Amino acid sequence: MPRKWGTQAVLIKSLLRIELLVLRAILDLKNQRDKLRQYQKRITVLTDRETAIARECLARDDRRRALLALRRKKYQETLLSKTDAQLEQLEHLTSQVEFSLVQKDVLFGLQQGTKVLQAINKEMGGIEAVEKLMGETEEARAYQEEISQMLAGQLSNQDEDEVENELERLRQETEAITLPNVPTAPPVMAVGEEEADTEEVEISAARTKTRTAVPAS
Repeated sequence: MPRKWGTQAVLIKSLLRIELLVLRAILDLKNQRDKLRQYQKRITVLTDRETAIARECLARDDRRRALLALRRKKYQETLLSKTDAQLEQLEHLTSQVEFSLVQKDVLFGLQQGTKVLQAINKEMGGIEAVEKLMGETEEARAYQEEISQMLAGQLSNQDEDEVENELERLRQETEAITLPNVPTAPPVMAVGEEEADTEEVEISAARTKTRTAVPAS
């Protein structure tokens, strides 16, 4: 075989290998995107319940558990947000013509995306796991401690500030619901009380009139 044809064969093989890598990367991206969409729907159910748990805990002055529920909620939302942004970036990379120059970055990004999706998958414990955030049993307390330790260092300062702000907002909403409304109209007296008050006023007026009528000595 002439050297020219041998060189072309090598080039064709290289192009086919690159094309295969592109197709695999696109397929992996699609799979990750589909999983992410499924996780987003499932985590929405969990985060809604975690917000409700925070309200219930605040209603009974249990700030620690309320904060734990909101911190876990924020962690889950952060995971989804980061993964979504990363997948969009990777999809852009795979559309570039010079894929052979960026394929290492793409493959590394896919590996990182897989790790994040695995972390999200661990959060898919279902409502039963979320309910443990309110539990008083030894098992529930051990689970709460495990979650607290897991979240340590996972949230940024901004995330922690947002959690504190949400906790304060929920606290104010809870207090607004539990506190009685201030009456806007004067209290209505019973008929007997009203007659007694009227009689007392008349007697007081008569006494004042009598003292005024007595001449000075």
